Amino acid sequence: MAASSMTSPLCTWLVAACMSVTCGADHSTCPSMFSSSKRQSKWARSRTRVLSKCSSEFQRGLISSLCGSSIQGLMSSCLAFEPCHEYYSSKGLSSAGFSSLFGSNNVPLNRRQRRLNRAPRFGEAMAVAVEPAREVAIKKRPLTKQRRVVVTGMGVVTPLGHDPDVFYNNLLEGVSGISEIEAFDCSQFPTRIAGEIKSFSTDGWVAPKLSKRMDKFMLYMLTAGKKALADGGITEDVMNDLDKRKCGVLIGSGMGGMKVFNDAIEALRVSYKKMNPFCVPFATTNMGSAMLAMDLGWMGPNYSISTACATSNFCILSAANHISRGEADVMLCGGSDAAVIPIGLGGFVACRALSQRNGDPAKASRPWDINRDGFVMGEGSGVLLLEELEHAKGRGANIYAEFLGGSFTCDAYHMTEPRPDGVGVILCIEKALAQSGVSREDVNYINAHATSTQAGDLKEYHALIHCFGQNTELKVNSTKSMTGHLLGAAGAVEAVAAVQAIRTGWVHPNVNLENPDEGVNTSVLVGPKKERLDVKAALSNSFGFGGHNSSIIFAPYK
Repeated sequence: MAASSMTSPLCTWLVAACMSVTCGADHSTCPSMFSSSKRQSKWARSRTRVLSKCSSEFQRGLISSLCGSSIQGLMSSCLAFEPCHEYYSSKGLSSAGFSSLFGSNNVPLNRRQRRLNRAPRFGEAMAVAVEPAREVAIKKRPLTKQRRVVVTGMGVVTPLGHDPDVFYNNLLEGVSGISEIEAFDCSQFPTRIAGEIKSFSTDGWVAPKLSKRMDKFMLYMLTAGKKALADGGITEDVMNDLDKRKCGVLIGSGMGGMKVFNDAIEALRVSYKKMNPFCVPFATTNMGSAMLAMDLGWMGPNYSISTACATSNFCILSAANHISRGEADVMLCGGSDAAVIPIGLGGFVACRALSQRNGDPAKASRPWDINRDGFVMGEGSGVLLLEELEHAKGRGANIYAEFLGGSFTCDAYHMTEPRPDGVGVILCIEKALAQSGVSREDVNYINAHATSTQAGDLKEYHALIHCFGQNTELKVNSTKSMTGHLLGAAGAVEAVAAVQAIRTGWVHPNVNLENPDEGVNTSVLVGPKKERLDVKAALSNSFGFGGHNSSIIFAPYK
């Protein structure tokens, strides 16, 4: 019974395929195939006798297979069937083949056309029909054990320092990296402050010729990426032993090379001949990852993701997925942005998104405080070196933390405003927990997105309380209170902060939280001083224009 039900669809298909050739035996069914009038030609009568003989032979083979008890019987019977010798010996299907059968005009064909148009043998057609099923069975991927992903290196370029330890120590001490902009004259702008990097050198990290041509977002990225390698113990000898086919780079940017592109526009006002020939490639968001991979010779996954201020988290989770799926053993991942330039500042001013607390820059970024008046732009880069656990252990790497997983969702609501009900963020957090296999009770530290905007801070806070409100050990802080908002680099820099919290057992303070907004329970938030915390699992949120939500989770390696 089961065999009959299995063979029926295949039989139907085979009969239909075969009848398309053999129907010529019945003149009443297919008269136009072999005859254009009542009187058949000598060629047509000969062809009819041949096909009639072949058809009867096929019917006997097919009927016997249908009476069998298995699908294998049917397949072997059909594949064993061959048209009779008289059919093959005839010349009706040679050369133009099907064009003769279907009444096409006789057009002289060259040798190449005759070869391409040559009709296949019937038996060969049957083999093609059945072969794909066997091929799929052969290529089916066996189930493999989930590969664990760990953090073995970190690199940063930030307003608070260019070394992970210096950066985090400044956070723990409540030092602000926000100050008056010095890179250009911004006296005509209503906002004149930013988390600007005052001193930065590429010496020893980027070739001088490239350093002069590249946009700063690329320079920050290359420097932070190579620092992550050095921090992870990837020396020249270790590099030579790596399988570069399984090493990749996935570092994104929310804004890309804005300075390079802006300079090209200014040059175009004079003449296209004045434009930098590198203006297009050095403005694209993917080129930083590409240049780093070229420098290292890494041939694994290499691309960038751009989801505004959620960029870094998207890149980190995607890189981890490449490792867990076995597509890579080592990945550099994170984000970089350098938009503290006139066009970047002016664009966000036009959005009415920036703080105008110019008189006291260090107090301008104040997440959850009732007197917050917008976010403060920042710049920089953060890069994590992610590695498959056994690969890291095999080379004796120092493991900082384990990456457990994460999630992405979309608010599908507004370009810049958060969804009022917070469902998108809640869904993202719950999916991250499910994907990571972490319970709500185990998450006792959250590095929030909290940018110091009126709507965003409260919507995220309410989503966190919805998900973790019963956790009495929970502590939440915002790195942006001291760095400003590093846009596409924010998530990676904050991931470094989360990993450092796991390593050190200290969480940094929330500065400028002097008068909490209505409904904000300060017992959940870290106070104005650093606090001791044995982190069980750390969640880091990043959200971006367009409704992009992302949550990633780290934990101590055990």
